[in-house]
Amino acid sequence: MGRESLGMPERRKLDDSEITSRIADGNGWTLKDGKLFKRFEFESYKSGLVFAVAIGQHADRVDHHPDLFIGYRYVEIGLNTHDVGGISTYDFMLAEIIEGLV
Repeated sequence: MGRESLGMPERRKLDDSEITSRIADGNGWTLKDGKLFKRFEFESYKSGLVFAVAIGQHADRVDHHPDLFIGYRYVEIGLNTHDVGGISTYDFMLAEIIEGLV
């Protein structure tokens, strides 16, 4: 059974115009160092850790793993798809999942 049959999008590299269009619609996500990027701030270090663990659980479920940097009261997230060599449909799917966790 393929990923698409599980309701997951095709893992496809997006071109620059698709990325720009999706970022314009997307809750403060930006491009940084070739990745879809966002920084989330929290009231405590523990809250950021809980958020990062929740991201990890969802990332494992969809088999797509972001770069996470956990600092004092913030979590920075970088998304790109190594096997397609850029930003893909999966990066935006995971960004949407992450937004739902906030």
